[in-house]
Amino acid sequence: MTLAQKAYNGLRQDIVRGAFDSGSPLRLAELGERYGMGFSPLREALNRLQAERLVTSESLRGFRVAPLSLAEFEDALAMRLMIETEALRAAIRLGGDDWAASIVSTLYALKLQADRQAATPDISELEQRHHAFHRALLAGCGSPWMLEFFERLYTANERYRIPALLASDGRGGRDIQAEHSALAEAVLARDTEKALALLVAHYQRTAEVIRGKMAAKEKHGA
Repeated sequence: MTLAQKAYNGLRQDIVRGAFDSGSPLRLAELGERYGMGFSPLREALNRLQAERLVTSESLRGFRVAPLSLAEFEDALAMRLMIETEALRAAIRLGGDDWAASIVSTLYALKLQADRQAATPDISELEQRHHAFHRALLAGCGSPWMLEFFERLYTANERYRIPALLASDGRGGRDIQAEHSALAEAVLARDTEKALALLVAHYQRTAEVIRGKMAAKEKHGA
């Protein structure tokens, strides 16, 4: 792994998890101390993150963490639903045995890690497996563009979902693994309309948690 890749991974993880305040400056000297590396790999990482809309840059003001807002979240969510429902529809139509096997294996891996969370919490591993499962659902769609948009919108959503998850002391009575299992079952049964409805409902339930957290934060800040 190159230094630029390490810088990118570290910065991306910290931004997504809310380690930096929304809109806060990202000064190279401070980042160099934080990550133990020079300016060149950090600049490369920041430019890459700017392309992913996690970082902004203004002339003479340098880089900043991209701002968070409810309007931006709703826009990203709407686009995510648009892309993923079409990708899932195509995957159900086109996906073969390897696609189906990947859904089964990633769901199993996600369940294993979710069961371990109570004893040995590891949000990084859980999120990696969560991402792998949701990508596996769409992987058979046959469209590299759809999968690229999935990745970018997944990241945009993570900035809101992970801090809300880390700040929560529970899941509001939801059985998220049951939701994943029901979704996988409908997809593997090639029940397109049921699968699409379950996918949308799954994301909208999470969106309600995020909206509540953001509203509470804005009220507290006011």
